This record gives sequence, C-alpha cells and structure tokens, in this order.
Amino acid sequence: MYRLAAIIWIMLGTTLAGIAMLVIVTVPELSGQSMQLIPAACGAAFVLAIPLSFLVAKRIEAQVRSAR
Repeated sequence: MYRLAAIIWIMLGTTLAGIAMLVIVTVPELSGQSMQLIPAACGAAFVLAIPLSFLVAKRIEAQVRSAR
C-alpha cells in the first residue's frame, strides 16, 4: 500500500500545488505577494497530499480486494 500511496502522493501533490499556485497568480490581491506565498502554498499542498494519498490508496486497495 505504501508504494501505491507514494505514487498517488506525487500526482496529488503536484496537482494541489498547481492549483494553489494558479489561485495565487490569478487573484490580484495575492499576486503582489507571490514571491512569499507560492513556496508556502506549494509546500502546504504537498504536505496536505500525504494523508489524502493514504486515504485514496486505502480505498483503491479495498476496491481491488472486494473485486476478487
């Protein structure tokens, strides 16, 4: 399960970091502080993706087990 969670974490972390960066760049009030906000938001997105990847991996494993 850990290998599956690691693969999901890479994809989910990248997706969440991209969404966070897109929000910072497109919101005019945030774009002035983008040099400080982008690294913090991308780091937070990768940290947030860790428990989410374990949750998704557990659900995938449960679906695979029930299909057998």
